[in-house]
Amino acid sequence: MDFARNLEDLKGFLDARQYRWALIGGVALAVYGLARTTLDLDLVVDVDAQAEIVSFMEGLGFDTLHCSAAYSNHLHPNPIRGRIDFLYVKGPTRDRLFAEAEERTGPRGITVLVPKPEHLIAMKVLAIKSDPGRTFQDLADIRYLASLPGVDHDEIRGQFERHGLLDRYRELERIL
Repeated sequence: MDFARNLEDLKGFLDARQYRWALIGGVALAVYGLARTTLDLDLVVDVDAQAEIVSFMEGLGFDTLHCSAAYSNHLHPNPIRGRIDFLYVKGPTRDRLFAEAEERTGPRGITVLVPKPEHLIAMKVLAIKSDPGRTFQDLADIRYLASLPGVDHDEIRGQFERHGLLDRYRELERIL
């Protein structure tokens, strides 16, 4: 998958329309220094952009695999384009996430906004709750993010507690 090409297309589209967006998932982890295999590009976007994003993706030849109020997933028949997933956020969560995100250098030197580690961890905790099969990989990612300088461990603990996964946090705490 050509992450940079997809990112350039999406950045141009979203920025031209002044939609707030940030890089998440495996590529965001790479921006923070954790290189691991990832097969898709993930973005978090203001919910107001959803209808235009779905239309834009389909115009680029992507098939929409799933579309709900919070997510849309798109797959292109050409593996170079690959799969792109969107998480749509609104309200106070959206405002806080984008206000606290940082500009970083992404694939091929593209400037991208990336949520702070605590927000990426919150997304991974929710993913574990929704799909326990993701636990092993997501906890490894969380462990890395939690070890970054300046990360608020009380905020991380709160995320696990809020989703009924405090036992998982205690496992993580022992490792850290």
